[in-house]
Formats: sequence, structure tokens, C-alpha cells
Amino acid sequence: MDSAIYSDALQIKKLVREAEALSDETMLACAKLKQAMLQARQNPDVEVDTGQRAILRLAQAEQQAMSMSTNLLRVHDELSKVAKVYADKPGVPTDLEPSALAETVTSQKLENV
Repeated sequence: MDSAIYSDALQIKKLVREAEALSDETMLACAKLKQAMLQARQNPDVEVDTGQRAILRLAQAEQQAMSMSTNLLRVHDELSKVAKVYADKPGVPTDLEPSALAETVTSQKLENV
């Protein structure tokens, strides 16, 4: 494999993993935020419907983060295919389950809220 192609491949591999990790961190941050919001609402002095719209919006943001994660998996899958074409010695391929690459229906339902 050409050294420039190999260097590019290593850089792209690093950046894909970085993007996937940031996507996961986003989903973790949303989960922590939702937990804090729900815990705050448990206070007896707070009405049960307080922040409901904010929780709905957060659920939308979480679904968008999941969509981003899924799209990054698709990018990873496509790059794995490119690597098979350009690599002299193909490494371990990235095999993703088709279900991991499927669109989610929930995101469209949440957009209507």
C-alpha cells in the first residue's frame, strides 16, 4: 500500500473512532441530564408536569444523537469497504449487523410532538 494512502487511512481510522466516541459521550450527557431533570421533579414542592416539554425536547435530542451514531456507523461501514479496495493486505474488516445500520422510526414520531 502506498505510504500516503496508509497514512490517510490511519488518520481517518483515528478520526472515525473519535467521532463515534463523541457521539457516545453526547448520548451519555443527555441521559445524565434527563436523570437530573426527573430527579428534580420528584421534589414534593414541584408540580408533576413541571418541565414536561423540556423532557420531550430532550427526548428529541436523544433520538437525534442516536441517529447521528447510526449514521457514523454507516460511515464506518462504507470506509471499511473502501479499505478493502485500497489496502494491499486487508486487515480485519468491520462487520456491522444490518440492524445496527437500520433507520429508526421513533425519530419521525418524536418530530411530530
